[in-house]
Amino acid sequence: MTNQPNDRISFFGGEYVAHSEARVPITAHVMNYGTGCFEGIRAYWNADHEQLYVTMLAEHIDRLLRSARILNLDFDGGRDDLCDMVLELLRRNGFRENCYIRPMIYKDEETIKVTLGGLHTSLAAYAMPMGDYLDIERGLRLTVSSWQRIDDNAIPARAKVIGSYVNAALASDDARRKGFDEALMLTGDGHLAEASSSNAFLVAGDEMLTTESSDDILVGITRGVVLQLARELGFSVRETRVDRSQLLAADEVFLCGTGVQVAPVTEVDGRLIGNGKPGDATLTLQRRYLEVVRGEVPEHAEWRTPVYPAGR
Repeated sequence: MTNQPNDRISFFGGEYVAHSEARVPITAHVMNYGTGCFEGIRAYWNADHEQLYVTMLAEHIDRLLRSARILNLDFDGGRDDLCDMVLELLRRNGFRENCYIRPMIYKDEETIKVTLGGLHTSLAAYAMPMGDYLDIERGLRLTVSSWQRIDDNAIPARAKVIGSYVNAALASDDARRKGFDEALMLTGDGHLAEASSSNAFLVAGDEMLTTESSDDILVGITRGVVLQLARELGFSVRETRVDRSQLLAADEVFLCGTGVQVAPVTEVDGRLIGNGKPGDATLTLQRRYLEVVRGEVPEHAEWRTPVYPAGR
């Protein structure tokens, strides 16, 4: 049976501990300067298989390690050990429902010093039940944010930097206060980058487009999965720079990411996208993505890591 919130297990200080014990002091470097990186990983419960499947586990751990290297966090852990830690954490929590896992590498030293080098680095992780981050059945209403996406020369866009998510939070919060579901963010020169915490795709005629990796985006794990699935489904897919007006003129728009999964967009800044309903291409891709990650089809088993021993 899944642990309740007050008795969940987390990984902290090199051990599996009660979630309530996984705490950093207010003087920790990461608390004061955001000096750390993290990953967001989903796992899907398949009741027919009595199995919990982690989506793209190795790929997420690889990106976590790359983020730590970009930030010069001096972390010497390896992929296999971190993957094993995530799986053990899920087993100890006994999840039998969809859930979310967040491993973090961060500076925990208690010092008032704006630096990265020479400070102690720690690893921690927690897991929790998680349904849909946004309503992925109805179409989302988006706005183009006045908050610019952080430039890669300011904070590395390819790393999931803890402190950089203030940028995303400002855009997302502003959008919701104005009555929208989510925000789209532009680069410094006015091209589409991504949504506040997900990648963006467009369907224009017979092409499916997404923003280039050089346009200050986080190169999403789910983005890569969607690109491959789209090609397998016969779509013509292209990575390109996307102008603001090109976005408004699109036949379909959708977001993708670990949290949002594949979520259709039906309105941007009060303008209907296409006919104002989730598009056929988006819904086809959404269905395919979900049946693959949930383990409902045999294809792409390499993207799913089972948590429990067979025959559980």
